[in-house]
Amino acid sequence: MTSPNPVSLNSAAGTSAAASPDAPLPHGGNLAAARALFPNAPQPIVDLSTGVNPHPYPIADLAIDDLARLPEPAALARLSDLAAAVYGAPSAHNVVAAPGSQILMALIADLVPRGRAAILGPTYAEHARVAALAGHDVTTVESLSGIEGASLAIVVNPNNPDGRLTPKQDLLRLAEKQKADGGTLVVDEAFMDVGPDDASVSDRVDQAPIFVLRSFGKFFGLAGLRLSFAVTNRPLAERLRARLGPWPVSGPALGIGAAALGDQTWIEGTRKSLSADSERLERLLGAAGLTPVGRTALFCLVSSPRAQEVFVTLGKAGIFVRRFDENPQVLRFGLPGKEERWRRLEGALKALS
Repeated sequence: MTSPNPVSLNSAAGTSAAASPDAPLPHGGNLAAARALFPNAPQPIVDLSTGVNPHPYPIADLAIDDLARLPEPAALARLSDLAAAVYGAPSAHNVVAAPGSQILMALIADLVPRGRAAILGPTYAEHARVAALAGHDVTTVESLSGIEGASLAIVVNPNNPDGRLTPKQDLLRLAEKQKADGGTLVVDEAFMDVGPDDASVSDRVDQAPIFVLRSFGKFFGLAGLRLSFAVTNRPLAERLRARLGPWPVSGPALGIGAAALGDQTWIEGTRKSLSADSERLERLLGAAGLTPVGRTALFCLVSSPRAQEVFVTLGKAGIFVRRFDENPQVLRFGLPGKEERWRRLEGALKALS
């Protein structure tokens, strides 16, 4: 994990005030778009445009009851217990399960009284979009001091796409300031599963109006399951649950989520293997003349004056990476996963010279 200087990534940060919040935003993982851009690329396309673990948690056969019956409250309670333990929440009562962070982001933005929404950027664009949809006056700032006094303050930690890490004590001081000013702090910890130990603020949500977002799909490699969690104080958790209703996530998500969160052996082993793969990726990209400017164990951001040429050359070779329209000199690479994909990436990078 690195904490680089901020990289200008306006398209990732959603800083274009003229853009309509109703308009869809570009994201990684769009293989249809990759095929349209590079119709003659060899198949299958190696998708490195997301920050999702390429080695997903092994799923057992689904029981038909998980699909035929409404999700059981007891199963939701068990999942919340496990999530509280893994994410360091004070209790299961502080945990709210949902079908992805996207819905949680929108609900939280709507819960907070309308006012200024300040986002530490550049960062993930959806926060700005959903805050604007909820009626907030959205600004993107480059320091924590610029967030102070906002009705809704948002920090992505570790940051996407550059891996910048905001120290826990700085976030807690901001949370106390928000509390005094009547504001709310949202800390998006989507990549904290591969972050430093004790960096999460989940254990302090009872002390200030904090929402912590945790993404299940990225670390466990099951993004399509659509499962995430909000960790917050009990009154705010109750308000979120009321909006989500009695069946916030599917039966399969309850079962798979509980199995994965309870598998500490897999969690610990995966953290180590992802760290090793991330270091390998950084070395490989550096050797190809692409300067790493930030990373987590699930992605690496690089800078090069040839970035657009690199994007096209890799795309034609069937390697799809994440580019940023408003900063054409940077690219983000996810982990290749299988060894054959590593070899394809290495071969494509060698073709750049």
